[in-house]
Amino acid sequence: MAPRYEPRPLEAKWQKIWEERGLFNAPEDPARPKYYVLEMFPYPSGRIHMGHVRNYTIGDVVARYKRMRGFNVLHPMGWDAFGLPAENAAMARGLHPAAWTFDNIEYMRRQLQELGYSYDWPRELATCDPDYYRWEQLVFIEMFRRGLAYKKEAPVNWCPKCRTVLANEQVEEGLCWRCDSPVHLKELNQWFFKITAYAEELLCDLDQLAHWPERVLTMQRHWIGKSSGAEIYFPLAPGGEPLTVFTTRADTLFGATFMSLAPEHPLALALAEGTGQAEAVASFVEYWRAQNRSRGVLEEVTKEGVFTGSYCTNPVTGRQMPIYVANFVLMEYGAGAVMAVPAHDQRDFEFARKYDLPIKVVIQPPGEKLKADTLTAAYEDEGVLADSGQFTGMASAAAKEAIAAFLEEKGQGKAAVHFRLRDWLISRQRYWGAPIPIIYCERCGLAPAPESDLPVVLPLDVAITGEGGSPLAQLPSFYEVACPVCGGPARREVDTMDTFVESSWYFLRYACADYTEGVLDPARVNYWLPVDQYIGGIEHAVLHLLYARFFTKVLRDLGMVAIDEPFQRLLTQGMVLKDGAKMAKSKGNVVDPEYMIAEYGTDTTRLFLLFAAPPEKDLEWSDQGVAGSARFLHRLWNLVQGLLPELQGVSPYQGTGAGFSAGLSEFRHKVHATIKKVTEDIEDSFHFNTAIAAVMELVNAFYLAAENLPRDEAALRVFREAVEAILLLVSPMVPHIAEELWQALGHTTLVLEAPWPQPQAEALTVSTLTVVIQVNGKVRSRLSVPAAATDAEIKDLALADPAIAKWLKGQPPKKVILARRKLVNIVI
Repeated sequence: MAPRYEPRPLEAKWQKIWEERGLFNAPEDPARPKYYVLEMFPYPSGRIHMGHVRNYTIGDVVARYKRMRGFNVLHPMGWDAFGLPAENAAMARGLHPAAWTFDNIEYMRRQLQELGYSYDWPRELATCDPDYYRWEQLVFIEMFRRGLAYKKEAPVNWCPKCRTVLANEQVEEGLCWRCDSPVHLKELNQWFFKITAYAEELLCDLDQLAHWPERVLTMQRHWIGKSSGAEIYFPLAPGGEPLTVFTTRADTLFGATFMSLAPEHPLALALAEGTGQAEAVASFVEYWRAQNRSRGVLEEVTKEGVFTGSYCTNPVTGRQMPIYVANFVLMEYGAGAVMAVPAHDQRDFEFARKYDLPIKVVIQPPGEKLKADTLTAAYEDEGVLADSGQFTGMASAAAKEAIAAFLEEKGQGKAAVHFRLRDWLISRQRYWGAPIPIIYCERCGLAPAPESDLPVVLPLDVAITGEGGSPLAQLPSFYEVACPVCGGPARREVDTMDTFVESSWYFLRYACADYTEGVLDPARVNYWLPVDQYIGGIEHAVLHLLYARFFTKVLRDLGMVAIDEPFQRLLTQGMVLKDGAKMAKSKGNVVDPEYMIAEYGTDTTRLFLLFAAPPEKDLEWSDQGVAGSARFLHRLWNLVQGLLPELQGVSPYQGTGAGFSAGLSEFRHKVHATIKKVTEDIEDSFHFNTAIAAVMELVNAFYLAAENLPRDEAALRVFREAVEAILLLVSPMVPHIAEELWQALGHTTLVLEAPWPQPQAEALTVSTLTVVIQVNGKVRSRLSVPAAATDAEIKDLALADPAIAKWLKGQPPKKVILARRKLVNIVI
């Protein structure tokens, strides 16, 4: 054993040993319980950052701990390698995205290996590998055949800077989630996945996810957005198809006095034709389609609109209702058309006052009588219906059902459930993505590529300029194909899939990454899935996690998996901050993991990230904290090194502790109480910070015990027991130093292969306590007292201690303070 703790040489030594022995490769073993722990895989940007290190360190501790608890642990790693960032970064450097991506993967893999993570590297995958996305293309074809993948003309979110379409979930407060550019609407023919077919199940199955953060569940419930209400048909005047409106407040129908359409509504421009309002409506629509119209922003925007010149008819009152295009109506709600009830909706109230539109009160609060001409704000709560025909006098709740039934009977509407969730737009007009396996033929229409032709390989000989549309459209050798139906000339789809498609099923492919006979190997997938513990950032609450749940359900219905949900437990780790802000190059506050490893070693870096905060909380970077973590590892090294000559050949104590001195019993109690504490902290909540704190306390107690207890055989055997317990407890967090010290103790097997320590019931029960006695804050004695002694008895025993009598000089103390039944401070 080296006299001084030098982390880098020993870390390289143990990483090589682990790799050579293939210790982290996990074959399926039905005789053993499995545990699948997974961190969200990274985009290969070129360098890992401290956020990565924290995420992966948390996962590695869980993997190592579960392995020591006897589980067959799957802990894989791969690369979310397709997508716009790689394409843009490569173009900026004059490189091909493939070269840029694979160079980054090589570099980042080495970085992860230097951090000692227990990854099953033979299962490594990259989503840009044709051997991966060929199976994704097959799933797309199966979804196409079942109507779950379809193409339609639609107003889509267009990012002018990225020059591509974005899904609704990728627009945040009206801005592109990647580049923060304002997003505009554009009419394009696009591919969608019919996620709405699973809306009810996606919502209901959230109740199964008892081990997900409530915040994530709330975000998904809100995004799916189930609303129960009624569809109501408002006939257009004169004639034509009626406007369909969804509302949760059918009880206010008699108070609807005008109609509001979203600027994106397909009838917004058509209704203005020939009315004299066409130019005004077109100008209004063009302006508001280009604005940030997210819900949060619209709450602060002045309500504005323009009359289309057309009317519709209220089906229960016969009122001719003017139709407006309004800036506060969103296509994502209902069908982008809202019946305006200004007396009972504040937005409609403000709009009606501004444009001098009629207001009609049809809901009265209990004990009051509202009048339209004296309203200062809309009354939005439920109440009793007024001026509502045959429904007058009914309570709102009952009236909602009664009016919906009445409308259905008359063919003017029906009870309905709507979801905020919209189908997932998955086509992108960029290069670096998985090709969509569809062929267009003028005679036969859309046809899937023959399965024998899969994968449809993304060609590498492409001129990537970033200028509008997919560069594949400029490559005849890619898009010119024969129709698989008639054999005539046809054209291959040139859009690529959203990179979120690849990340929606990678966790399944890890179970059988080498399988070549189909999408998934049923036996291996059924053994490993679902993922027992998933770890990643809260920013993926709606995007990735919702898509992964949807994809799992689709694959289940295709007969490829036997599970309903992919992730049993979810941990959303906090960010790594410096000076209160998220680390970013633009802020100049980035701490490079490579510097930390070179300066302090991998184990110190891991220890600080685990100790500084609970995993679900943000972590504030502290150079002093890093130095403190390094000091603890040096202190642990020195403790073992100092005891090593006496502990060689000594077996750890395994008895009941009968006949031990009070001091030795108390120390052994501390050892087993720490085992219990660390086990509970990891098992119950992954609170590694408190687990590490408990071990640090034990190490401090060990130094005192080694200094004060006699070195008889019993003490040495307890010391050996304590040293081994400490190394086992810290080994998931700081595996390299644990292995080195374990070997120094004479073990021929690895600490990684040792079972997790178990607390002994006898050791957790103590008969005596050691109490430190202070006089005016200075230690003057130590005293063994019965563990059952009351607080008053402990104080009396302290005052009666002969070593204290000389300080009291026969005078009563001013105050006697007992702290945690471990310390008595006598004030004189």
